[in-house]
Amino acid sequence: MYDEKSCRFMKSHEWAFAAGGVAVVGISDYAQKEISDVVFVELPKAGAKVEQGKACAVIESVKAAADFFAPVSGEVTAVNDAIVDNPALVNQAPHGEGWFFKIRPSKPAELDALMDFATYQKTTSH
Repeated sequence: MYDEKSCRFMKSHEWAFAAGGVAVVGISDYAQKEISDVVFVELPKAGAKVEQGKACAVIESVKAAADFFAPVSGEVTAVNDAIVDNPALVNQAPHGEGWFFKIRPSKPAELDALMDFATYQKTTSH
């Protein structure tokens, strides 16, 4: 759904895909593999204000719980209730049905400051 190569990334593995004044966000394929089986996701409410780099959601896997950081500042316009009901979607399709929520960016330039896919890939290669 959201081509990984078209997304922008944070070092903490969150991605954003912007189109039409809205950014869809989620965790990278690399991150979902690292945390393994996702068993619980807590998302912000629609209408919530989030700030780039600040924790705004929680992901729990069989290994551990982790904060999800907003890749851009703005207002949450929609959340993906499907991953609350079926957290395994995050593992199955992190750039598809496993997206987290949508944001109306308040500072669109923040998107430009995120890494492109090639740069992000360099940070994840061991």
